[in-house]
Amino acid sequence: MVEKGGDVRTRDSELGFTLVELMIVVAIIGILAAVAYPIYQNYVKRTRMSEVVLAVSACRTPISEVYQSGSGTGPGAGNWGCEVSGPSSVYVQSIATDANGKIMAMAQGFNDSAIDGKVLTLVPMIGGAAGNAATDMGKAVTSWRCGSTADGTTIPVNYLPSSCHGS
Repeated sequence: MVEKGGDVRTRDSELGFTLVELMIVVAIIGILAAVAYPIYQNYVKRTRMSEVVLAVSACRTPISEVYQSGSGTGPGAGNWGCEVSGPSSVYVQSIATDANGKIMAMAQGFNDSAIDGKVLTLVPMIGGAAGNAATDMGKAVTSWRCGSTADGTTIPVNYLPSSCHGS
């Protein structure tokens, strides 16, 4: 609307945002935050779980060496030379091995009952099958199966890194 003298004036309702528009923006931001936060929390836990996998990986070398250079039977449960009975990192409570070289790490420090006190396993694979210390000594470990529930992993798969989904 144009007044005398050429001034352009607007009505009060056309100035800035109204309260309703502002509340709509706040609601949209709230919805986005409600969706993004759980996804972010899951991402953080998966990142921390990568540290558990890394800590357990220190056991892979001695077990692989014993299999490849060994003869007879393996050293037995808890005697592969890489076990840790106490905390070895912020997120690893202990690392144990069985007679066939399966590595079992107990998680801690996640502040999540689905992970804390639960086990992650890595199993040496020889020719596509789980290593057997009684029959596979002198053979090379070709890969490692990580995170398989069949091997005793009790940590839910959605918290495991993508490289550790039971294969």
